Amino acid sequence: MDAPPPQEDVRPFVRIARHLHEHGFSAPEVLAEDVPAGLLLLEDLGDDTYTRLLARGHDERDLYVLAIDTLIALHRQPTAVPEGLAVYGMPRLLEEVNRLNTWYLPLVGAPALPASAVAAYEQIWRDILPLAWKAPTSLILFDYHVDNLMLLQGRPGIKACGLLDFQDAVAGPVTYDLMALLEDARRDVNTALIDEMKARYLAAFPALTPEDFAVSWAVMAAQRHMRVIGTFARLKLRDNKPHYLVHMPRLWRYMDMCLTHHALAPLKSWLDTHVPASLRSVAA
Repeated sequence: MDAPPPQEDVRPFVRIARHLHEHGFSAPEVLAEDVPAGLLLLEDLGDDTYTRLLARGHDERDLYVLAIDTLIALHRQPTAVPEGLAVYGMPRLLEEVNRLNTWYLPLVGAPALPASAVAAYEQIWRDILPLAWKAPTSLILFDYHVDNLMLLQGRPGIKACGLLDFQDAVAGPVTYDLMALLEDARRDVNTALIDEMKARYLAAFPALTPEDFAVSWAVMAAQRHMRVIGTFARLKLRDNKPHYLVHMPRLWRYMDMCLTHHALAPLKSWLDTHVPASLRSVAA
């Protein structure tokens, strides 16, 4: 890994990698490090990412079962969250959802919203985001999806699941990584498989009620999908990377799904007013 400061900081990666190793998970082992230079020598986990395996026709269910069981094992760890790790808190959550106003609306040629509308939007999020913590808190790896998961042949149990790209890890609701995996911004997952994997997770935690799980999922899904919609718009406008826009229709479909939860009714009403269907169609 070559991640030179000041643009990058390898320390969060090293910290979480070693923490995961200590708890029995397959993150790349840090073999050597030069932190001031931003250089790490990492264990090579091979080339079998979930994305590549799925493209070659590997059994989808087997891969998702392994990924879900890995999260179950992680969330069962009483010390899953490293001491002092940042909480996925309100300032960061609000900055991420405000990328809708900062980047997405300019992308689709919409006029800037009045300050009162932006304030109302933020207040809606302030009201609904705490509902995500109806689910327990654990370690969120943050980008838990098929591009960052690997199948490590020959390793037993959850050690067969290789973990990548976790340097942005925070403490937050257990639903976050589950949702990021099953409502993947870059690929469609079969609805029946999503339902099965949700049920598999819930069966492992009988104290977590389906109602609390559902509201936490809906809130975290809305927050993540809104963040990604804004981030993909930023990649197009700021970084001249238009290819991410191909995923926008999927992300808006996800938003429509999570907005059916009654707890998100105020957000649905705001979006219907300020980001109507005519502004949710983006051509790549």
